[in-house]
Amino acid sequence: MSEKDLLKIEIAKELGIWEQVEKEGWDSLSNATCGRVGGLMSKRLREGIVER
Repeated sequence: MSEKDLLKIEIAKELGIWEQVEKEGWDSLSNATCGRVGGLMSKRLREGIVER
């Protein structure tokens, strides 16, 4: 698994949606929820680049 995949899973767990993803897949999430996950991923990736 890639670093981005692990980050996406970590965020899903923090948002309390990981169980749904495990049972029904990423496609089961609403557009808004997917956008939230993507936004948080982008933010953390930017922060990681700035910290280096």
